[in-house]
Amino acid sequence: MNLKRITASLLFLSTGFLTAQNQKPIANDSIQDLMEVTIIANKLLGSKFEARNRTGSAYFLSKQELEQQNYFDINRVLGQVPGVNIYEEDGFGLRPNISLRGTSPERSSKINIMEDGILMAPAPYSASAAYYFPNINRMQAVEVLKGSSQIQYGPNTTGGAINFVSTEIPSTFKANARASYGSYSTFNGYANVGDSFKNFGYMVEYNRRQSDGFKNLDKGGNTGFEMNDLVAKFRVNTNPEASVQQSLDFKFQYSDEESDETYLGLTNEDFRKTPFRRYAGSQKDLMSTDHTQFMLTHTANFSDYFRVTTTAYRNDFKRNWYKLNDVSANGQSTSIANLLDNPGDFPLLFGIANGSQDFAGSALNLKNNNRAYYSQGIQTKADYHFLTGDVYHDIEVGLRLHQDEEDRFQWKDGYNMIDGNMNLVNAGVPGTDSNRITDANAFAAHVLYKLKYGKLTITPGIRYENIKLERNDYGKNDVNRTGSDLSSRSNETNEFIPGIGANYKLNREFSLFGGIHKGFSPGGTRPEESSEQSVNYELGTRFNHNGLSGEVVGFYNDYSNLLGSDFAASGGVGTLDQFNAGEVNVAGIEAQAGYDFLKSNSNFSLPLTIAYTFTDATFQNSFDSNVGIWGTVENGDEVPYLSRHQFNIGLSFIATKFEAHANARYRGEFRTQAGSGSIPANEKVGSNFLVDLSVKYHLNKNLSLTSNLINVLDNEYEVARVPAGLRPGHPFGVYGGFEFRF
Repeated sequence: MNLKRITASLLFLSTGFLTAQNQKPIANDSIQDLMEVTIIANKLLGSKFEARNRTGSAYFLSKQELEQQNYFDINRVLGQVPGVNIYEEDGFGLRPNISLRGTSPERSSKINIMEDGILMAPAPYSASAAYYFPNINRMQAVEVLKGSSQIQYGPNTTGGAINFVSTEIPSTFKANARASYGSYSTFNGYANVGDSFKNFGYMVEYNRRQSDGFKNLDKGGNTGFEMNDLVAKFRVNTNPEASVQQSLDFKFQYSDEESDETYLGLTNEDFRKTPFRRYAGSQKDLMSTDHTQFMLTHTANFSDYFRVTTTAYRNDFKRNWYKLNDVSANGQSTSIANLLDNPGDFPLLFGIANGSQDFAGSALNLKNNNRAYYSQGIQTKADYHFLTGDVYHDIEVGLRLHQDEEDRFQWKDGYNMIDGNMNLVNAGVPGTDSNRITDANAFAAHVLYKLKYGKLTITPGIRYENIKLERNDYGKNDVNRTGSDLSSRSNETNEFIPGIGANYKLNREFSLFGGIHKGFSPGGTRPEESSEQSVNYELGTRFNHNGLSGEVVGFYNDYSNLLGSDFAASGGVGTLDQFNAGEVNVAGIEAQAGYDFLKSNSNFSLPLTIAYTFTDATFQNSFDSNVGIWGTVENGDEVPYLSRHQFNIGLSFIATKFEAHANARYRGEFRTQAGSGSIPANEKVGSNFLVDLSVKYHLNKNLSLTSNLINVLDNEYEVARVPAGLRPGHPFGVYGGFEFRF
């Protein structure tokens, strides 16, 4: 990254600052409520009010809503949000696969996953697959941003951004604790304490999650997980009477996980018989992770109209997913994905994998998917607003310098299978399977201008991304990384990403909004890989009439180049190489509505919420997808992993001492290979309908008793056919606990 580019960018920011300073704010009663600065360092929206007045589609899940539902699975939380398409994997939401408006959902790699405004994928530019995901248990809000105004957040601008707002330092002393225990020995415990003084504030919290799991491993054993999550925040700030209000916030976060999770699912036949079975060949599979985050945020309020926030950050993530990768015996060898798709072609190998066939030699090859990541950088955002007559102006300028890296140092161990038990036969040498480093250096800048005149708001903006990716592969024979067999490649991208949104208030009850923006996701390290490109449109309306409020929006994403990725998690080899999939059209409808049937009653409320998403995604050209990830694609085929129809309905009853919340969710079937017409049975994940229930009884203002019922109807349903074979969703579960507040 050259000095000239950085200097020009800093001058760009300074020019915006000087221009803003030369404009004198003018009081005007008609829009006085807009004059308070709303930019917050760690938030995209900050409130439901901001979401309702955005020129693009947005959704804000508040602290109150998260506490009412009491979910510990992010899939269930986001399942209520229109425009979000998810397929599950483990039943507990440890590693969700999220799509926004038809983006590829695998490992949530095509959207921006953020915590407190910072990108949280282990290596957001060089390896964006989200093997780490923020813990929903310690969040006080979830923000989902789609549409043209989300060009503020990159690098992925097609689908949108999801920001998790972690627990803030309280303004007065507060202590909270909650715990629940229930089915499958599942425990969830959380506690925090914090306070603020004149010039200092703090907050410390801890979350412990564990479960034995709901799957039944042949020969016995846990199929669950253990997770710890610790956060500490400290703030120092100037006196209230200071002419320039300043604060310095420090955040430390550490989490670890050990989960007995596997890529090995079930064949169609075995899933129909025993959907919660785990084959004996997965008994050694274990995911181990450690994650650490440091954040330092400086905020300067120069006036009621001008604020600058700057954040330096560092994330480190280590993980080793030790798991069955392939099976080989008597001259035959195949991946577990191919084995479960075609068990009849490999009777010996399948028998070894499911434990029914003894084999004394090294047949079960377990890969140490050992990887270390870091991401670090500094980003700053300045916001200034002012009046010229009756016109309200707001200028936001942001800059980010970022580095990240993925270090793969992997190897395989060989096991036999005797009487359903696996025994180590060949211990591999670390670094002899994959031995490479991929890194990224990125510079990003954006400008967003908001103009409001009367009932009309317009927000034009532009984003710039400069990304340099490099991969150094030391090879399987150079575990000491001397460089004797080094293979290198690199790719650089420069991209301008414009967008414009508008919102027009017809009256107090109805408004129209819409926009157009450029969609972008960076390519990989191969020079021939083009970045993902699209032009995205949306048009919608918001309404609030006689207590019925909601939003209906239509969207159309016109991809000129969709990127596919070779993930082992989606049945590929796992190189993470991307490939150009060509033209794709994604069209859809998002609708949401809410109404309180007891809105006139001061003692009770009975709110109903409804959300619906329709997504139609089709390829516009023919090609062979890389290593069969999507199969052979023909013009007009549907994009896999996306449900066409999703529906969610929630009904609550809230009184002073008692509250109950019911949530029902329908997710339509989806295909796992590109195709058209009816979905073949071996390429389909069926639809499902789930009902959850949350009940609370408030003994007093400090203590409440809680109960959660998951999958009340006890439906047995499939959630995915990847990474290898069919996988079940969470069966019926009941959990009881308490909440304490002080």
